[in-house]
Amino acid sequence: MPIQFNRMAGFNLMAKPAGAHCNLACAYCFYLEKCDLLPAGAAPKMDDATLENYTRQYIAAQGDAPEITFAWQGGEPTLAGLDFFHRARELQRKYAGGRRVNNSLQTNGTLLDDNWCRFLAREGFLVGISVDGPPRLHNAYRTDRRGQPSAEAVLRGVELLRKHRAPFNTLTVVNRKNSREPLEVYRFLKKIGAEFMQFIPIVERQPTAEERAAGLSLGGPPDLGAVREYGPMTEWSVTPEDYGDFLRAIFDEWVKYDVGRYFVQQFDSALGNYLGVGGGVCVYAERCGDAMILEHNGDVYACDHFAYPSHYLGNLNRQPLTELVNLPRQIRFGLDKSDRLPKFCLNCRWRPLCHGACPKHRFCRAPDGEPGLNYLCAGYRRFFAHIEPKLAEMAALVRAGREAREIMSRPSAPAGRGRKKGR
Repeated sequence: MPIQFNRMAGFNLMAKPAGAHCNLACAYCFYLEKCDLLPAGAAPKMDDATLENYTRQYIAAQGDAPEITFAWQGGEPTLAGLDFFHRARELQRKYAGGRRVNNSLQTNGTLLDDNWCRFLAREGFLVGISVDGPPRLHNAYRTDRRGQPSAEAVLRGVELLRKHRAPFNTLTVVNRKNSREPLEVYRFLKKIGAEFMQFIPIVERQPTAEERAAGLSLGGPPDLGAVREYGPMTEWSVTPEDYGDFLRAIFDEWVKYDVGRYFVQQFDSALGNYLGVGGGVCVYAERCGDAMILEHNGDVYACDHFAYPSHYLGNLNRQPLTELVNLPRQIRFGLDKSDRLPKFCLNCRWRPLCHGACPKHRFCRAPDGEPGLNYLCAGYRRFFAHIEPKLAEMAALVRAGREAREIMSRPSAPAGRGRKKGR
């Protein structure tokens, strides 16, 4: 029986107005080589016709949703220019039909100036700043195209955002170096004013001979459930154990002092899944496939981590967006996340918290030899086992109609004894 599904609303499309073009050359960036997927001589940014097609179709595809969110990423999206985003807002107002339109912009922050920050603040953009910790850790892998460190320029951008009161959060790539100094990273992010944080693990493989022949400088995504060989890990990839310990260390400080004041995506997701209301992010959802990407020429791909020819869906300038996101192969892509979990995952007590995590990282074998285990599995298990007692306490508070932050005033019971009753 064919798959029946309709994404007339509820899907997300992350647009890349300047494609994979970027003014930085971060060592671990898997997206820089995506420029090679475009035809020779392709324009470096989204043209006005594509922008209007995207805006009109995306708003229409959201059905009767009272709010619509546009997400802009890259590469480096500010390379599209400030005039581009003025035009984007003009088109959003034209097609929104009076509904509220939100925008988020993920940037390295190095090109921000007063004009940019005034615009972002006035138009209510939520800005995500990519920063990997204090300068000595950030600069380890995040350099410009001359090999020069980028931290100073990033922090200048952060200060300008704060000056103009433009809301921002941070995205930190957890790599081989900063993963070993979790509290230094966490405390630094708090110091620069980040109240919402994401800690994204960098997991990249070196290409196999076959992948190198196809022009890839890094290994491509796995075929879920396929038995095949994969290249070794890159030197900047975080180890599973280090990622688990990184999250554990930050969680321990956060749960003592910062619940309700600072928000960490991984902790919010774990609590949401523990409560059975969902983790709020595709990585920890039971299924995926509803967070696609739009390249600046109108090409649509299955996912940011699967922007390869095998996961190309079509071009919205030639085929309606609602048809592309509902293609049977895209629906199957999303269902495979749960349908192709190895038995080891299906029998794991932590599956409701991670659901196998990102399919891009599921290229390892389970202990019984079955393919499809997430590379970070050992780290996730380490993390979830450590935080479960506190998750249970916070979940009990929420179910009782109270706030999770009350956990900071609740004493923990000594090992082997019952918990003391609070006042």
